[in-house]
Amino acid sequence: MSGTSEGPTPATDLIQPNVTHSDATPCPGTEQIAVPAAGQTAAAAPSAPSRGGPDAPLPATGGTTPMAESAPAPAGFTGMDQQPSAAPRRPPAEPPFRSAFSAAPLAMAVVDRDGLVVSANDTFGALFGGGPEEFTGQVAADLVDLTSDPRIRQAYQQVLDGRRARLRCARRLKHPDGHPLWVQITVAPLAPESPNVLLSVADISARRELQDRLRHVQNHDPVTRLPNRTLFFERLSAALEAESYESGGSGRVGLCYLDLDGFKAVNDTLGHRVGDRLLAAVADRLTRCANEAGHGRTSVPLVARLGGDEFALLVEGSTGTEQLAELAESVLTALQAPFEISGRQLSVSASIGVVERQAAGTSATALMQAADTTLYWAKADGKARWTLFDPERNAHRMTRQALVSSLRTAVDRGEFTLEYQPLVGMDDGRLRGVEALVRWRHPRFGTLTPNRFIALAEEDGSIVPLGRWILATACRQARRWQLDHPDEPPIFVSVNVAVRQVWDSDLVADVAGVLAETGLAPHLLQLELTESAVMGSAGRPLQSLRALSDMGVRIAIDDFGTGYSNLAYLSRLPVSALKLDGSFVRGFQHEENTGENAAGQGEEHDGAAGRPSPADEVIVEAMVQLAHRLGLTVTAECVETCDQASRLRRIGCDTGQGWLYSRPVPPDRISELLGSRC
Repeated sequence: MSGTSEGPTPATDLIQPNVTHSDATPCPGTEQIAVPAAGQTAAAAPSAPSRGGPDAPLPATGGTTPMAESAPAPAGFTGMDQQPSAAPRRPPAEPPFRSAFSAAPLAMAVVDRDGLVVSANDTFGALFGGGPEEFTGQVAADLVDLTSDPRIRQAYQQVLDGRRARLRCARRLKHPDGHPLWVQITVAPLAPESPNVLLSVADISARRELQDRLRHVQNHDPVTRLPNRTLFFERLSAALEAESYESGGSGRVGLCYLDLDGFKAVNDTLGHRVGDRLLAAVADRLTRCANEAGHGRTSVPLVARLGGDEFALLVEGSTGTEQLAELAESVLTALQAPFEISGRQLSVSASIGVVERQAAGTSATALMQAADTTLYWAKADGKARWTLFDPERNAHRMTRQALVSSLRTAVDRGEFTLEYQPLVGMDDGRLRGVEALVRWRHPRFGTLTPNRFIALAEEDGSIVPLGRWILATACRQARRWQLDHPDEPPIFVSVNVAVRQVWDSDLVADVAGVLAETGLAPHLLQLELTESAVMGSAGRPLQSLRALSDMGVRIAIDDFGTGYSNLAYLSRLPVSALKLDGSFVRGFQHEENTGENAAGQGEEHDGAAGRPSPADEVIVEAMVQLAHRLGLTVTAECVETCDQASRLRRIGCDTGQGWLYSRPVPPDRISELLGSRC
């Protein structure tokens, strides 16, 4: 090595030249030269054999070729070194690789197989604060922190042992002046025959700093300066993994997922600039809540903006639902005070979904789905509140979603069936009609009644094809009863119709087509609509009802007495029947209050179901009289006892429906009831 970087190892230890053994044949056109070892003079060095005889030219290197003994020494040479006396003596030229190693701008060190520094260049010394010779004999792995990470330590040892070709890694070191230093370390053999490896160290602090700045921009929201969705999910995944496998934590995580109530109105009316300032102010209060919640604990909840006006507070190592509830309450309290934004006082509240559970067995996606569902519950329950995740409520929601996803194709798969409940004449007990009630024979959940799926069908629009199927099936069955029992008076069939069927389909055309196809007379079909739907009818629905009435189809108002109860509508709507809601009938006395019954049943007769309700009777009697004056018939629903039936008969109800007469039954059971008294 040159004078600026001398070491105990000759230059051949840095890079091994191609060595030609004495028993090998030299390559043509090459000169085999022995490089003097340190401290060895040119005269003591062994001479290379001459390939061209006495007349061959001298090699171009700084070495010497001994002359034949019989040749006289030229003038100017001494007998000792045979050098011209007139020429000054010069030291051998430094090998080119040695100069490159010393002057390289990259910090480099030669390391032996034991991991000790053999030599280092000036840049290495400058990087680590010392002369290059100071590092000779030191453990290289300690200088560049290759032992703290087990994986890096193992890979480094494999390179030293010759079992790995290269190691490249980034490490964070401490500069001698105290500031942190990021370096990229590369360790690789000098050459296949070399016993040493070359360790190079590149300062990548500037690049790392730029990467960190870019990463911060990518992972933080520019409006609130909070972590964004990407960074939040990284932290959430890391928290779940840490709490699942580390024994030091509680093994649980908690999440408050919140959405601002009323923020859209601020954004739409005052503009996005004011909206952004409001979001930043909300973020400040949320951060303050997180810092207060983390006071005295091992960690502070992470506050992140997930997008729009949605925020999340992640609690790692949570101690239970109480901790999350306290955090949610503090957030609601912090947001109650108005915000001073651009000279205006703005108020917003928040709906918060709270989830707290074991980290093991859950995932970031599952946790966020639960939080999102709970946030929806908080909004549905009235906003400005927090709601805790409820597994049973979620199970009901999941069931609901499963039903929705399979509703549309259930008709095509033939999963629906109809049962029929008799409508019996109050005066003679004979069967006058039936109400068609749909059942869903679900392959997973069993037989479902209408209250489990009709509302879902109305929401997603599948009520239209389902309603067509019910209408056609019921009319076809009514016509079959008529043909099978020609000696009996034909019974009518009552079919429930949803308002969406009137709006989203041509109900008049559907009914006309079914009646024509089945041959059922129009007066043997009754369509039931709820009171709230009929009373609010206007425009197209009202036109459809009038067209159906003109066709001869009966129109009945179902559950009458529970909706608007605007009796003025009855005189203007094409209605032919009223069905009194069962709540009125249940207020009637079930059986006479004799002393024996009272003593035998005790408290049962102290309830509303066991005592007569004069008010209900008066209301029912008034509605029946009003209906009759308007030319309408009245059906009482939920008739369960003979006493109820007798009272309704005395009041003047035309027909009754309920378990006293029959539960909903298959079509063949209705055939048995025809001609008999119920």
